[in-house]
Amino acid sequence: MSLRRISASVDSDERRLVSPLRNGKTPKQLTSCRFQTRSNGAPFDYDLIIIGAGAGGHGAALHAVEKGLKTAIIEGDVCGRDLREQRMFQLRVMTVKGVADHASNLATKIRNNLTNSMKALAVDILTGFGSVLGPQEVKYGNDNIITAKDIIIATGSVPFVPKGIEVDGKTVITSDHALKLESVPDWIAIVGSGYIGLEFSDVYTAPGSEVTFIEALDQLIPGFDPEISKLAQRVLINPRKIDYHTGVFASKITPAKDGRPVMIELIDAKTKEPKDTLEINVATQRGFIPVDERMRVIDGNGKLVPHLYRIGDANGKLMLAHAASAQGISVVEQVTGRDHVLNHLSIPAACFTHPEISMVGLTEPQAREKAEKEGFKVSVAKDKFQGEHKGPTALAENEGEGLAKMIYRPDNGEILGVHIFGLHAADLIHEASNAIALGTRIQPGHKTCGTCTSNSF
Repeated sequence: MSLRRISASVDSDERRLVSPLRNGKTPKQLTSCRFQTRSNGAPFDYDLIIIGAGAGGHGAALHAVEKGLKTAIIEGDVCGRDLREQRMFQLRVMTVKGVADHASNLATKIRNNLTNSMKALAVDILTGFGSVLGPQEVKYGNDNIITAKDIIIATGSVPFVPKGIEVDGKTVITSDHALKLESVPDWIAIVGSGYIGLEFSDVYTAPGSEVTFIEALDQLIPGFDPEISKLAQRVLINPRKIDYHTGVFASKITPAKDGRPVMIELIDAKTKEPKDTLEINVATQRGFIPVDERMRVIDGNGKLVPHLYRIGDANGKLMLAHAASAQGISVVEQVTGRDHVLNHLSIPAACFTHPEISMVGLTEPQAREKAEKEGFKVSVAKDKFQGEHKGPTALAENEGEGLAKMIYRPDNGEILGVHIFGLHAADLIHEASNAIALGTRIQPGHKTCGTCTSNSF
């Protein structure tokens, strides 16, 4: 794993997080609310209360201060937990103690920078478990009650443990436990072969672990464009010590105890008939709060809850830290009088394997399904990394295997989706993401130019 490149990206993030507002000025402490009183005439304590200080809450808080809102953020544990764990995951090589120590130190540094950046921007950080008591009212800590015109819930998520799986944190673990393992297992099973499972398989096979995937769908790496999935399986799975079972559920997993190994009972995903029993070490990974397109919470009767928003993992729209941050910024735009609907199809995703996988927009099957319903045609353009453009850079770093794929409408040039497998895919995808967000068509794109032989060329 390239620690040099990862460390550089972290430093860049830290500079962004502690930077002042866009006008170059640090705000003074806001002592009064922009929105003065409640419907009963009582004054608000804050314009905006955010429950949760992860990526979504942090992004929303900073944008709220820019918009002149008196803001408080409630966090029961530590600020920036999700950002911290992403960095730990990228850096965690458990066979090298110095690297693990570096990951731990970096996690502390990022956490402190996140906290200090919000303090510097006059965000009140309140410690304790937060809960919504009623309209525009929140309780936190030891029965402290505060009010605000608007409330954002940004509490994130915890790993989903299916029924029948008993987690002991040692031999049967979640993805949270997997970040903190003290040693490398000889053999580990991963339930689910999506991007989280794929990233963990990349980490574990590097120092020599054998991996078994248990996937409920009929193919590995679901959710990716099928062509990219096939290429990823050929490069990331087939040459490594990885075997797999597809089309099966792990109906029951029993931790190791009293000298007995972990027992995994598999059933057919469609017929539910018993298929097999595995004896290995295992890691598992995987109720959303419904919201509308503006992140407004919908109650059990299908009605909007006034002044209450939900961003991040628990709304189920796109479980990515940067998506949560974008949702938070979108909500702040709305509560300050600027209607805004976030285009989730413009938000990129990446799988930090070696090499990387990235995507934005629709897969080819999704695009063709949309085209059939709406009556337009779909075209696909592809380019291998061994070509004249990306080839020199990829080959120079001994990473010549790769593919970039664009799905678009030939009638108007609209970009429907872009998928990349190969060197620096997670960096390259941002050009496509920006193009989709700005509505850029492929025809003007021919007139743009990147430096040779950089990633963008």
